Amino acid sequence: MKTKKLINDGAAAVDEMLAGILAAHPRHLRAVEGSPRSIIANEGPRPGKVGLIIGGGSGHEPTFLGFVGKGLADAAAIGNVFASPPPDPIIECAKAVDGGAGVLFMYGNYAGDVMNFDMAAEMLAMDDIEARTVLTTDDVASAPIDQRERRRGVAGNVFIFKAAGAACDLMYSLDEVERVARWANDRTYTMGVALSPCSLPQTLRPNFQLGDDEMEIGMGIHGEPGIARGPLRSADEVTAELLDRILGEMKPKRGDHVAVLVNSLGSTPLMELYIMMRKVKMTLDASGIEIHLSLVGNYCTSLEMAGASITLMHLDDELQRLIDHPCDCAMFRSGEVLR
Repeated sequence: MKTKKLINDGAAAVDEMLAGILAAHPRHLRAVEGSPRSIIANEGPRPGKVGLIIGGGSGHEPTFLGFVGKGLADAAAIGNVFASPPPDPIIECAKAVDGGAGVLFMYGNYAGDVMNFDMAAEMLAMDDIEARTVLTTDDVASAPIDQRERRRGVAGNVFIFKAAGAACDLMYSLDEVERVARWANDRTYTMGVALSPCSLPQTLRPNFQLGDDEMEIGMGIHGEPGIARGPLRSADEVTAELLDRILGEMKPKRGDHVAVLVNSLGSTPLMELYIMMRKVKMTLDASGIEIHLSLVGNYCTSLEMAGASITLMHLDDELQRLIDHPCDCAMFRSGEVLR
């Protein structure tokens, strides 16, 4: 059975979406002339500042281009649905935001992204633009803790990009921005649950199958297999299992502070997310863990997939300051934005 989507042509969906986003957010975003998949912040890039470039496949909106703006990312390179951007738009992003202090690439740990961003970095070196990379690896379910370098980057990107973008905006050196980005990634943990599949605009077919009464713990944002499939359980039971796995690795102490994200994978509504948030707060309160910041909503989606993820960032004083730093993006704003 084909799914229903409000599109014109599946092959044109990404470019038509980008045209709509640029029409809606001209104060925040522009495309590089001649490179429509290279989206640049109107404010943010400036001489002497490290340029932060994020990117990846479409279908996860507002990740990635929704986090481009002052105080966060300077640019995003956009790929086809669930596909890495090729090197050319990445290179054009870097040239557009290079302020002479180098650029940092940040993206989820997926083979196609790694290959294309690495290729772009090699080509930029020929133009004397230094490009370094920090991969995000927050998906607890995707590999054991002793193989964290193999883990995927998922909704934790929001907090990890936020910390790195603040460091760039505060004019940290490239060495310091890279240090912050790696530390933020090391302190961020995500677990998710899928309830139903999504479908690509080109195929209009579900990209995996789940029974009417089934759920899958740990499924990836492209439909990668999770770690446990079984009968659908209550919101409190699912939230408790996701948090158990996160807290088992994080090992916070009483009095520690965290940032929390309860994220919809696409079609799960706010009602259900806030029911989960209620259980998150109850659980953390019982352990003496303080919530410094909470975000609830669509932050890293998988088209119309039903399900949710929970992310915790284990804050220290530096990460807390960076998370609180103002930003003004097309689809995400925080703090007292200075203009």
